[in-house]
Amino acid sequence: MRWPGPGALPDNARPAIHPPCADTMSLRYLDFDHSEDGEGTGTWDALASVTPAHWDALRTELLAVLDWAHQHFAGQRGPLEEGGDWDYDLQGLQEGACALHLDYVPGDGAASQLLAHGSPELPARYTVSLALSGGAAFGEALRQRFALD
Repeated sequence: MRWPGPGALPDNARPAIHPPCADTMSLRYLDFDHSEDGEGTGTWDALASVTPAHWDALRTELLAVLDWAHQHFAGQRGPLEEGGDWDYDLQGLQEGACALHLDYVPGDGAASQLLAHGSPELPARYTVSLALSGGAAFGEALRQRFALD
């Protein structure tokens, strides 16, 4: 890959140290922390809090992560203690202590949806937590796809 010469990037742009892989998506709002138990099961927890102006971008990231997991590990989702290879927990809150109920609906060939049910009033902020858990194969694929450290 050839890097652009001086002046090719805007002043506020920061070039990447390493060129991103074509199959890698960088996440702007979801910042995952990773932990692992003694049996090799990994957990990736992300917490994001955005204003209504950034809600659609956060929803796009949530859909990207959940769509990827459902597509690449199809039929393998379920509680790990019951034999599943991966699972997730998605929670939301609208500022003002109003619950934000989030439902991910896989696409099955059509567009997936992230449905949000909460107060009809526009909140000051949306706060979302996403926890993913899975075995070694799921974890390695997740790290590669979303450039997680």
